[in-house]
Amino acid sequence: LPLSAAANLHPGAEQKVVFITARVHPGETPSSFVCQGIIDFLVSHHPIAKVLRDHLVFKIAPMLNPDGVYLGNYRCSLMGFDLNRHWANPSPWAHPTLHGVKELIIDMYNNPKINLEFYIDIHAHSTMMNGFMYGNIFEDEERFQRQAVFPKLLCQNAEDFSYSSTSFNRDAVKAGTGRRFLGGLLNDTSYCYTLEVSFYSYILGGTAAAVPYTEEAYMKLGRNVARTFLDYYRLNSLVEGPLAPTPKTR
Repeated sequence: LPLSAAANLHPGAEQKVVFITARVHPGETPSSFVCQGIIDFLVSHHPIAKVLRDHLVFKIAPMLNPDGVYLGNYRCSLMGFDLNRHWANPSPWAHPTLHGVKELIIDMYNNPKINLEFYIDIHAHSTMMNGFMYGNIFEDEERFQRQAVFPKLLCQNAEDFSYSSTSFNRDAVKAGTGRRFLGGLLNDTSYCYTLEVSFYSYILGGTAAAVPYTEEAYMKLGRNVARTFLDYYRLNSLVEGPLAPTPKTR
């Protein structure tokens, strides 16, 4: 969803694109609330949202498995596929949403006027607490270290996000996921992550008490994901007026 007609959308201007997907596993309902928080913030009148729209293009596919959601499936699509294992070679007949999104991403990757800088796939986790990320492993040490910057910044902005639970891997079982496949396809200026959030609770730093997640808390994490791009791209000085605090989690 390109969200503004700012300078980054003018003909001939280079576009920096952040691509976000969610709900590839239909039972992972928290991912929809996190994605809703991102969308609501980006289209709001918040001064940070305005700066982000002026400098970045956000493309969001909020539900990659609509038939599975409609049917009430936990993990699979109408045809019984775990779509998050078919990114390498999605069929336009059997995996149409993946096929369409992958084609769009490849078109952007091949367009010299577009820099696809982030891909974030939002999920929910049934056993771990807090929000955290999975990233990829690269032989280039500098690229590997640069990949850690965004989750470190997100950890500073979101009290429920855990950098200590964030991990980087290339397990064979994950090879067909969006994060793994696109991490191998895109160039070294692109960063691909899986954003996970607990189904049930988070633990604040320095405490041992679990705080149950609410719909609002999930959406707050989404807002904080969006806000973190301001820090990542060092756009803070462009924000006009006093910053409204992120609403407290209920």
